[in-house]
Amino acid sequence: MPLSEQEQRLLEEMERSLYQNDSDFVARVTRRQGRPTYTTIAVGVLGALAGVAVVVVGLVIRQPLLGILGFVIMLAGVLFALRPGMRAPKAKPGRTPKSGRPSGPKSSSGGSFMDRMNERWDKRNEQGQ
Repeated sequence: MPLSEQEQRLLEEMERSLYQNDSDFVARVTRRQGRPTYTTIAVGVLGALAGVAVVVVGLVIRQPLLGILGFVIMLAGVLFALRPGMRAPKAKPGRTPKSGRPSGPKSSSGGSFMDRMNERWDKRNEQGQ
């Protein structure tokens, strides 16, 4: 189910607040969730193919230990190919305002982010009743 325009604006405001107020947390989390690079995928696939080749050779010469070793090599190659990249993400423009203030509209009270969210929640509940 797609988000409504109001929900999208609210989500964007929450993201801006998170980027502004908790930049250390954002840096740690986004660094761990990087995408695999083409190099790691290529090396991992080559490792997996080498593992398959070792398994086949182990079957042909009837050496179970060689087959197990090939399986371990294949598994290591796949895991290496799927591991997340560790490079820092590029900063997205417009995420952190230069003035140090949120760029979104402020409520009349000027309170904290959670206060504004609570006010919105209360207004929404009053309108629904």
